[in-house]
Amino acid sequence: MNTEAMMSSPTEATEPYRDTYGAIAFEGLRNTRDLGGLPAGEHHILPRLLLRSGMLAPATDADLTRLGEVYDVRLVIDLRTDVEADRWPDPIEALPNASLVRLPVFQMPDAHNKEALDKLAELSRDLLAGTGDISSFFLGLYPHIVLGADGIAAYRGLFQALLSLDEGAALWHCSAGKDRCGMASVLVEAALGVPWHLVEKDYLATNTLLEARSDAKSPFDVGGVDMRYLRAALDAIEEAYGSLEGYLTEALGLDGEARAELRARFTA
Repeated sequence: MNTEAMMSSPTEATEPYRDTYGAIAFEGLRNTRDLGGLPAGEHHILPRLLLRSGMLAPATDADLTRLGEVYDVRLVIDLRTDVEADRWPDPIEALPNASLVRLPVFQMPDAHNKEALDKLAELSRDLLAGTGDISSFFLGLYPHIVLGADGIAAYRGLFQALLSLDEGAALWHCSAGKDRCGMASVLVEAALGVPWHLVEKDYLATNTLLEARSDAKSPFDVGGVDMRYLRAALDAIEEAYGSLEGYLTEALGLDGEARAELRARFTA
């Protein structure tokens, strides 16, 4: 990807949205952010349209009211497994104007992803036994996130859902809002033309924001994010598709016309 061609600077009018990485302070939700204000080519992402978050189950009534009334959330995209979604369901009934789209980035092993997930299960067992390290797990996970059959279908579906959204905001989430959600955010920002150094900065902001909310632990707090993880995903993408641009187009179906439509909807 030609990152130099994506370089831009925020204007004074939109800079406040990025002062704290677009973080939104909620009572129960954590790592929730507004992508609004990020430069995107000659434009900027509009505020209160594209949100990312950890799982919604801990949301208080006040949080849900705010998502519905202040941010006008009309689309919730859940990137978690069926097991996670069943155990901690999204309180979608508290967002009566929103539709829920379930797009698991990975599921239980099947004929298409069994080898990769078996390897991740082995790494998980090593962690539990104290003989492995968290970095090895995530370095193995990220390539599967972007190249597994479920992952490609999920991220393709995410863009289709965004392009189908006529009004209001979209919110996508996983459990901690850092890996599956973080990769979704990287892809959305790249597709909109956000300068690559800011894509990386936004990805790494998870570490700062989760640390700041250490009072509200998630059952999925297993380390933060690391540029090595993102690099592992990008290396896998480049090996399979030649570039991130190729992946967006060939794997996710986001051609030039679709990207122009995406930018028209979410930037100004």
